[in-house]
Amino acid sequence: MRIAAVVALSAAVAGCVSSPVDYGASLSQQDPKWASPQCQQARTAAADYAQREKDHPGWGFGVLLGPYSMGMVAAVKEHEQQRRRLLARQMHLQCSSQPLPKELDFDPATYAPKKTHYP
Repeated sequence: MRIAAVVALSAAVAGCVSSPVDYGASLSQQDPKWASPQCQQARTAAADYAQREKDHPGWGFGVLLGPYSMGMVAAVKEHEQQRRRLLARQMHLQCSSQPLPKELDFDPATYAPKKTHYP
């Protein structure tokens, strides 16, 4: 039951963050930052991520591993959403002079890997 709730929550969250490439396309190309090398680098990173995401096996991979892997697949999907948000935030900062939208106004350190202490 717990795994099903995590999977359902993941699926709900999956629709919340658009692709960084799509987000970049929604930014104004008239902005002076758009032609900067930093913006071009951010757009390239977003395009590379989009390609890796297409090559990722996705939910079918979890089905091949069996029902016990659904938690792992949900964790992978959550990580992908975090990565999308970080890339969209980076793209906005590099390519737009506008203030950050509310959904991208967060501390990037919240997604940094946590130190784990093993006994």
